[in-house]
Amino acid sequence: MTYEFSIENAHSNVDELYPLYCRHYVEMQERLAGQGVDIPDFAPRLDLYFKAADAGYLLNYVVRLDGAPVGYSNIYLTNDMHNGELIAQEDTIYMLPEHRNGVGKKLSQFILADLKTRDVKRLSVTAITDLRVAKLWERMGFKHTAHHMTYVF
Repeated sequence: MTYEFSIENAHSNVDELYPLYCRHYVEMQERLAGQGVDIPDFAPRLDLYFKAADAGYLLNYVVRLDGAPVGYSNIYLTNDMHNGELIAQEDTIYMLPEHRNGVGKKLSQFILADLKTRDVKRLSVTAITDLRVAKLWERMGFKHTAHHMTYVF
């Protein structure tokens, strides 16, 4: 099996990635519900995703196996409001469960290499669907820099 990693146009692959987006959201929704945090059903604001992608602020990374998508990540680029450095924030990163065999690490490495070429100074990620991925990121050199909490009204 040969996995291919690429940066793709969010407009051209949305129909193909939409089933993965939905599956990821349901997994996240179920895990959060177990924590007492109910989030509404998936209703993405694709117009805003496309606007950000067209402006160069949203990068769409895709993992394919035999041409079919098996994972993806959407990363936002922005400037740190305190010092102007270019920084990145993970919006989502997801691998189909049957491909969680080291491919996610390779996707993360692909993303980090690309962001480095863009002169990004920091990438912030949040493990929310599968908390075990935080251990992978830690082994890759990510640092615990905050404790994320959610208050539900």
